[in-house]
Amino acid sequence: MKKFLPIIIIASLIIGFGSGFEFSQFHQSKAASVQALINQDADNVQNVDFSEFWKAWDILQSKYVDKSKLDLQKMVYGAITGMVNSLGDPYTVFFEPETSQKFQEQISGSFGGVGIELDEKDGVLVVVAPIKDSPAQKAGIVTGDKIVKVDGKDTAGMAVDEAVNTIRGKIGTKVTLTILSADGKSHDVSITRDAIKVPAVDWKMIDYNGKHIAYMQLYSFSENIDSEFKAAADEILKSNADGLIVDVRGNPGGLLDSAINLAGWFVDNGQLVVSEVFGNGTRNDFKADGKSQLKKYPTVMLVNGGSASASEILAGALHDDQHIRLIGEKTFGKGSVQELENLDNGASLKVTIAKWYTPGGVNISAQGIEPDIKVELTDDQKKNFIVGDPDKDPQLKRALDALR
Repeated sequence: MKKFLPIIIIASLIIGFGSGFEFSQFHQSKAASVQALINQDADNVQNVDFSEFWKAWDILQSKYVDKSKLDLQKMVYGAITGMVNSLGDPYTVFFEPETSQKFQEQISGSFGGVGIELDEKDGVLVVVAPIKDSPAQKAGIVTGDKIVKVDGKDTAGMAVDEAVNTIRGKIGTKVTLTILSADGKSHDVSITRDAIKVPAVDWKMIDYNGKHIAYMQLYSFSENIDSEFKAAADEILKSNADGLIVDVRGNPGGLLDSAINLAGWFVDNGQLVVSEVFGNGTRNDFKADGKSQLKKYPTVMLVNGGSASASEILAGALHDDQHIRLIGEKTFGKGSVQELENLDNGASLKVTIAKWYTPGGVNISAQGIEPDIKVELTDDQKKNFIVGDPDKDPQLKRALDALR
């Protein structure tokens, strides 16, 4: 199974509850009461009273006015969703089969929609980053924008996954997002949905004050990043590069394994990349397993509020292990690990299993990562901002100066 660190979305009821009952036993008599939950581990027994659940189930079966709407499977999924939502963790999510398929499409690097990575902060939907060349980016959506309505529907209290599924739709159709910008003003943005191809890596050479600086952008940690990063790194190693800038601004993260793999290009074999700490106090230390071929280049990293999850893992490892300077703005602060468990009938559960810490002991979820050199953009700079253009990207220009 794969472990995810995405900002972004996954059984029967009995499997979800961990008991050994079959679905056919759901419709109990009114006197039915389950008072002991027996787990697969015989030494782990909790006293649980399910009598209220069974009473509610029976009342619906016997008294609900519209019997045609008593879809037992939907009721089961609804019960699981309620159980998961009671945890109050926006990253632990139950996916019904259709939603689960969409999530699988997302992490595979191709899906339909408008191209926005979303997260929830303080009950508000926040744009972590628009995907490069996506309809959302072309429509002017930027990191930090708050989505307060989708097609007129208020998003207050809406789960990230529900919002994602609402925004997605058939290619060629439109969705209207009501955006609250950083200036406190709201406006509607109509966006035409399209097939979204998620790029992973891009790079170019920048000649700056007599130096040849390889500028590498990492857009996401999807399943194709390892191969694309290797291809780009091999080209850089064959070039006349004098230094390297790694840009994870607006990168919402993705696969944990890829973050560890990429760290191996910079960090000595065996050095700590990230620590995974579970609820029972146990921990896994993930160490670099590579040849650190890019270590020879003077390197800086660009980060901002859209750098999240796997991006923060990579930034934390390079900063703590190699003293690579971080330039830009404080990262998003998404420091928990999700694991995808496949359930029956195509459903799945994305569950938070641990929190992670940088080699220097920073709990990213609680703090985010502060840059060594803070470069915040003014409103005028944001209006004229072009990523990758030293004349219109002040953070990139500062990174180039730092390597000079």
